[in-house]
Amino acid sequence: MQKCKAKGRLIGWIVAIVGGAILSVRLDIHYFGKWFYNPWFHVVSFIIGWYLMQLVRRGARNSGRLLSKYGREGDISRLETNRLVKTGLYAYMRHPMHLALLVWPWSFAFLLGSPTFILFVAPLEMLMMLVLIKTVEEPGAIRKFGDEYREYMRQVPMFCFKKECLKKLFGPSEF
Repeated sequence: MQKCKAKGRLIGWIVAIVGGAILSVRLDIHYFGKWFYNPWFHVVSFIIGWYLMQLVRRGARNSGRLLSKYGREGDISRLETNRLVKTGLYAYMRHPMHLALLVWPWSFAFLLGSPTFILFVAPLEMLMMLVLIKTVEEPGAIRKFGDEYREYMRQVPMFCFKKECLKKLFGPSEF
C-alpha cells in the first residue's frame, strides 16, 4: 500500500512538472518571445539548472541512504520505512529529502530555460509540495509512528536552513 502511494506521489510530481513545462513554454513563446529564443539566456539557464539538479540528486541520495540504512527493519519494500529515523540529517530536520526535492521544479525550469516556469510555475509547484508535506506526509507519519513522531515534531523543525545542515544535505555522501 505504501509503495503504491509513493509511486502515486512521484507520478503526480512528474505530471505537475511536465504539465507546468508545457504550459510555460506556450506562454513563453507568446509573452517572452525575445527572451525565449535568446541563446545566451538558455546557456546560462541550463548551467544553473544543471547545478540545481545536482543538488537535488545529492540531497535525495544523502537522505535516502539514511532512510534505507536506519528506517527499515525486516523484509519490507524498498520505498517503505517502519522505523522513525532521527539520526544524521534527520536529527536537524524532519524532511531533508523533501527539502532537496523542493528544488526540483526550479532545476527543471532552468534546464528548460523557461522564464514563465522559473518565475511563476516552479514557485507555485514548490508551494504545492509544501502543502502536501504538511497535509499528507506529516499526518501519515503521525499515523505510522504516533506519539514518537509528535515528540520528534516538537524537537526538530520541518526544515533546517543553517549552513551546516545544507552542507550535510547537499554535500558529498557521508557513507
